Amino acid sequence: MTGIRRLNHAVLFVSDLARAVAFYRDVLGFEAVTAEPRMNAAFLRAPDSLNHHDLGLFGLGAGAPQPPRGATGLYHLAWQVDTLDDLARLREAVMAAGAYTGESSHGATKSVYGADPDGNQFELMWMVPRAEWGGYADQAVVEHLDWETDLARWSGVRTADELGPGRGGRAEEPTADEPLRGSD
Repeated sequence: MTGIRRLNHAVLFVSDLARAVAFYRDVLGFEAVTAEPRMNAAFLRAPDSLNHHDLGLFGLGAGAPQPPRGATGLYHLAWQVDTLDDLARLREAVMAAGAYTGESSHGATKSVYGADPDGNQFELMWMVPRAEWGGYADQAVVEHLDWETDLARWSGVRTADELGPGRGGRAEEPTADEPLRGSD
């Protein structure tokens, strides 16, 4: 047992720090926590996060090369939303920003994919209620995302706290001996 619970934050190299901050703030709703001009860095928090920061951005300058698609390294980051309605709204924002790259159902999750201005791939995902995973609990499928059917069934259903509470989900942070619900 390692004691690791989950990924805490991600840090990305970007070519234009201000452009990247604007994208994550204006399109995905992140809030700026702090900036560190000496490192040309900014730290952002997802709007419903209890974390100090969920994303660090380090600007390298306009001439910074992008890694070639298909090279080894990070493929994408996945940001979880609370409701399928949230995912649908973010899908529209990502499309309006010209950052949309696709979408799919993975059975236990519904996902929208995009890329930031530097080509860093991301996934926005909503998790189906754990009790409804059924056969998908042990599968990794890629299927068509049927927005009409899925919204009719799942609109308003909140699931983000199944992996542990976000803002407002709990008055106190868990102690080291108290596991988060769903983190086993």
